[in-house]
Amino acid sequence: MRYWGFFAGKLGIAGAVSYGMLKAINAYWSSPLWFYGVRMPRFGVDLAFTTAVGVWFLLSIGLLYVCVWDQRYRCRVCLRRLRMPIETGSWDRMLQLGRPRIEYICPYGHGTLKEEELQISGIDNAEWTESGDMWEELCAAASKDSEPHP
Repeated sequence: MRYWGFFAGKLGIAGAVSYGMLKAINAYWSSPLWFYGVRMPRFGVDLAFTTAVGVWFLLSIGLLYVCVWDQRYRCRVCLRRLRMPIETGSWDRMLQLGRPRIEYICPYGHGTLKEEELQISGIDNAEWTESGDMWEELCAAASKDSEPHP
């Protein structure tokens, strides 16, 4: 729930910024075109206004893309950025090791995100797997090795 709330918050902020930019564009180009007391539309008539709206549209779509891209690489539990990409598999040994994938892990051990290195048939969904405390397992193994043996 927290993951989707954070995503909704990012989309809300991006929408507010986009709406503010559109209001600024409309305030800058106040429409002096009047026809029988009706304000005429400027889009498609005024080249500068149409270009500004086109640039605004591209920036708005870019903000949406950045929000979605950033959310994909966040931990589903603690919302921190996923780190430590590890490449697994090989094209040379695809039958033995599988297709090449990239795995990202949460720095606090909440889980891993596995995605295909090369997406041939469109965008494949990344695979999120939650794990227990993976760092606890590593620390326990390291402490066993550090104990003196008789």
